[in-house]
Amino acid sequence: MPEHHPFQSTLAVPIKGYIAEKRAVGHKFQKGADLLKGFDYFVYSRGLQTNLTKPLVMEWTARRPNETASTQAGRISLLRGLAVYMNRIGYAAYVYPKAMVTVDRYAYIPYIFSSDELKSIFEVCDQYPFHDGTPNRHLVLPLLLRMLYGCGLRISEALQLTLQDIDLNKGTLSIRYTKFNKERILPMSDNLSERCREYVKTVRVVNLGNPFFFPSPFGGHYSESTVNKLFRDVLRQANISHLGRGKGPRIHDLRHTFAVNCLKKWVLDGRDLNNALPYLSAYLGHEDMRGSQRYLRLTADLYPDLTSKVENTCAYVIPEGVCQ
Repeated sequence: MPEHHPFQSTLAVPIKGYIAEKRAVGHKFQKGADLLKGFDYFVYSRGLQTNLTKPLVMEWTARRPNETASTQAGRISLLRGLAVYMNRIGYAAYVYPKAMVTVDRYAYIPYIFSSDELKSIFEVCDQYPFHDGTPNRHLVLPLLLRMLYGCGLRISEALQLTLQDIDLNKGTLSIRYTKFNKERILPMSDNLSERCREYVKTVRVVNLGNPFFFPSPFGGHYSESTVNKLFRDVLRQANISHLGRGKGPRIHDLRHTFAVNCLKKWVLDGRDLNNALPYLSAYLGHEDMRGSQRYLRLTADLYPDLTSKVENTCAYVIPEGVCQ
C-alpha cells in the first residue's frame, strides 16, 4: 500500500502480511487490499484489541444499506481468508463459517441487447463528440465497445490490453490479465481487425509513450468507472432505458449478448452444442462450464423457436431454473 496511507490499527501487522502473501502467490489483490484498508480504519477508529473477534467480524460484515448479497459475501470471504491466515501464524481469529452465507453467482439475469439496440449503440458511438480534455475519447469509445461485443471481453480485459497484445497482422488479441488467470489468444473478425489498424494510425498510440491500447490522456489506461459513465450516456442517446445501479443494462451485458448470439448462430448452423460449448467456455475464459451452460438457457428463453433444437442437442447440460 502507498506509504501515505499506512495501516494503523492493532491488526496492521497481520493485515499487511496477508496482502503480501496473496500477492506473493500471483494475485493482484488490489480490490482486496482496498477493502482491508477500510477494515483497518474500522478497527483503528474503535481502538480494538489485537484479536479478530466474532463481534468485530459480524459488525463489519453486516449487510449495509442498498448493498447486494454478493457484495456482502465478498467482504465476508475476505475476512474469512484473513482469519485463516491469522490463525495459521499464531493470532486468535474468528473464522466466519462458509455455511452461513451462500450466493448464487449465476442468479443475475443479464440484459441481452437486440440487433436494433446494438445498431443504435454503435451509431451513437460513431458520432460521439470530440472533447478537448480527452481528445481521443470519440475514437476510443467506438472501438472499445465493438471489441467488448465482438470478442466477448470483460471490460477489465479490454482496458488492460497493451500495444504488444494486439497482433494487427494476424488479427488476434492476447488476453493476459484475466479474472481467473486464464490467459488466451482470441481471433478478431476482419472488420474489427481493420478498425484496429485504422485506430492505431489515427490515434498514433505508438507515439504517445503509453503502452496501453486505450490510453488515458492522464496516463495509464481508461478507468472502468469512466467507461461505464460513457456507456450510460451512450444508452441514453440510443434511447435504451437504464434501470439504475446494478440493474442494467450494464456494459458487461455486451459480453453476455456476444455469448447468446454465438450460441444462436451455432444452433441455426446445426452445430452439436455438446462439442461446441467447451470452445465457448475457453474463449470467454470461464472458470468452469457453469457460466457457459447458463447461456444455453438464456438462448432458449430468448428465442423460443430454437428451444426444441437446443434441448434436443444438449438438454442434459442446460441448468434448470437459472432464468425464469
